[in-house]
Amino acid sequence: MGAKRRLPSLAQLRAFAAVAEHLHFRDAAAAIGMSQPALSGAVAALEETLGVTLLERTTRKVLLSPAGARLAVRAGAVLAEVGALMEEAEAVRAPFTGVLRLGVIPTVAPYLLPTVLRLVHDRYPALDLQVHEEQTASLVDGLHTGRLDLLLLAVPLGLPGISELPLFEEDFVLVTPLGHRLGGQDGIPREALKELNLLLLDEGHCLRDQALDICREAGREDAPVTTTAAGLSTLVQLVAGGLGCTLLPRTAVTVETSRSTQLLTGRFADPAPARRIALAMRSGAARGAEYGELAAALREALRPLPVRVVDTGA
Repeated sequence: MGAKRRLPSLAQLRAFAAVAEHLHFRDAAAAIGMSQPALSGAVAALEETLGVTLLERTTRKVLLSPAGARLAVRAGAVLAEVGALMEEAEAVRAPFTGVLRLGVIPTVAPYLLPTVLRLVHDRYPALDLQVHEEQTASLVDGLHTGRLDLLLLAVPLGLPGISELPLFEEDFVLVTPLGHRLGGQDGIPREALKELNLLLLDEGHCLRDQALDICREAGREDAPVTTTAAGLSTLVQLVAGGLGCTLLPRTAVTVETSRSTQLLTGRFADPAPARRIALAMRSGAARGAEYGELAAALREALRPLPVRVVDTGA
């Protein structure tokens, strides 16, 4: 029998993956908490073990060799699987403990996080919840790469590899300045949106896309964008200043409209335009059973809010 073939160590793979990501030894070493000489030695040892050159080193920069570019993908996949193994072992050993990295969209975070944080504090005190507020595209990328574990956002996403745990649906309301003909009315037809100067969030916010979809459903062909804002608070203040009207999800109404006396809200005729909010996780996630239990607990905790909790029949 021939000599037993050596296998690369996890430390070597982590070092190489960090260099492949940063293309800089100092930055890579800092990212994984390793000294620069140790990192360089680990990459050199990996090259020796594999028998290939992974990096092209010059005096000014580091580049991946053709082989390195191919093997960096494999190294990342191996490390991701090891991470999933450790995550599953932790879930089996002690559910609802350790770190849970939750991503939340900006049009949900200020209005639902108080309920989420209170639930976690009261029911899962050993869970280290870490919250990241980002736009949908960034959150989905973070879920795919393993940077985030669970998302709280508007659905459907319709993306492969992601499973959704629906929580509730909520109506949109029309927010107008004082004196507007639709201010304070009930039973507003959707067609009224065809004639309004509608203020929207900046591009990248899913709420902007939802508002545009509602306008199209109402028969409006043009994109009613004259003024935009980075957040709902600014948007509502623009309405209070008389620049136009906007759409708010009902969970945001009390918080956002209480800051000004120059606003009125109107309710749409049934069926009112609405959005669905859910938790989203990687399909087959090791902690999937925990996330399902958390979703069920959240549905109950959210019932006092002006929403329609989704009955999953579970």
